[in-house]
Amino acid sequence: MTPTSLDRRRCVAGLGLLATSLFVRPALASPHVQHASRVMLGTRIDIVAQGKQANQAMALAFAEMARLERLMSLYRPDSEISALNRSAGLAAVKVSPETLAVLQRGLQLAQFSDGAFDITIGGYQGWSFDPANPRLPSAAQLLRERALVNHRQLVLDPAKHRARLLHAGARVDLGGVAKLPILQAGMAVLKAHGLDGAMLNGGGDVLVTGQLLGRDWRIGLRDPRAPERVLGTLELSDGVVASSGDYERAFTVQGKRYHHVLDPRTGLPTQGVRGVALLARSSQAINGWGATAMLLGASKGQHLLSKLPGVESLIVNAQAQTWMSSGMRDQLKPPPSA
Repeated sequence: MTPTSLDRRRCVAGLGLLATSLFVRPALASPHVQHASRVMLGTRIDIVAQGKQANQAMALAFAEMARLERLMSLYRPDSEISALNRSAGLAAVKVSPETLAVLQRGLQLAQFSDGAFDITIGGYQGWSFDPANPRLPSAAQLLRERALVNHRQLVLDPAKHRARLLHAGARVDLGGVAKLPILQAGMAVLKAHGLDGAMLNGGGDVLVTGQLLGRDWRIGLRDPRAPERVLGTLELSDGVVASSGDYERAFTVQGKRYHHVLDPRTGLPTQGVRGVALLARSSQAINGWGATAMLLGASKGQHLLSKLPGVESLIVNAQAQTWMSSGMRDQLKPPPSA
């Protein structure tokens, strides 16, 4: 999906906050708890931290995440990804170790899913999910662009830290695989300052460490069928909850709804899965798997997620049926009555 950066902010800023604000807001009245937010990564990033160095730690965490965004954003002309896309069909470009690692992860997911997940999805440029100016590409445009979307067009040289797109017009979009590593880098900065507890929330992905005023963090999962509602809550002191869904950016044309999770094989929105939530101790364990499950469909996605070690999962399919792993079922508590 390839909206402008402003489109992304308009569409997704603040998403995911319902999951945590219900439970964090009362704690913000305490002088021991600090809060800060920034708009980056196409969404709003919130940090809540408790500890003597909370303000300094939050500032440094935002700075680190901004540094990585400058490397990997499709929407910054000075990023390494933009340089790679401009050089498509011409030459290889030098990339940082951080960008290389995310590109490698994207190719791993593509190979594992037989192309269902594909970071060259940026080749589909006809869509816009700006609510003020939605745009639906024609069937002819999708057909032309389909030839540009193939992860095999991306060639990496890890030894020389170089990446190359073989065909002109091909474009890498790391939107489905870069956010969690960037958030994890921000969390690493927070942990390095020895805070009593910290939560980092970015557009439906929540990382936590320690506790909030002596209690585990409570994280609410949005219900993909009605995103204004909480499906249930999770309590944890160290880990990550990541969500993917078709409810974040969408528009309707002639009674048909189009959402932003595009199938690389067709250029059209995915079918069969409304949303996925994953719970793990580390972001590395789940990065990209939620989007991959949506692309594979409910049955194959369920089979995939049930095999991931140390990962608990939840899928809501197109028929509004919910499947949960046994661990997720045990840990997910009913939402508060209020």
